[in-house]
Amino acid sequence: MTVRSLLALVSLALALPAIAAVPAHPKYDYPTAARADYVIGCLGSNGFSRLFLDKCSCEIDTIANYMPYDEYEKASTVLSLQQGGALGQRGGLVRDTPIAKDNLAKLRTAQAEANLRCE
Repeated sequence: MTVRSLLALVSLALALPAIAAVPAHPKYDYPTAARADYVIGCLGSNGFSRLFLDKCSCEIDTIANYMPYDEYEKASTVLSLQQGGALGQRGGLVRDTPIAKDNLAKLRTAQAEANLRCE
């Protein structure tokens, strides 16, 4: 075995954990537009750097592996309301329900998982 082939094997072995961390086919199917919206928002938050394209794609795949799309959609709505989309009492009627809080907790858990997996 040559030094070059040994280095190739070591490189492959080091890359395998990162490859295994990204789900090939997430458990739940999300609409393409929702995936694209997430990735575009993620890239926008990171200066549209090409370096983040894989990370942002991995994140939405990880979230899609963790929670069904309808729960993701509800949690995203609650999150946007909490970030100023609806202020006052009317917003609280949606934001402060037990279901909304549960969905938001699931999304935050999924996002934390994505942050760990998608370095």
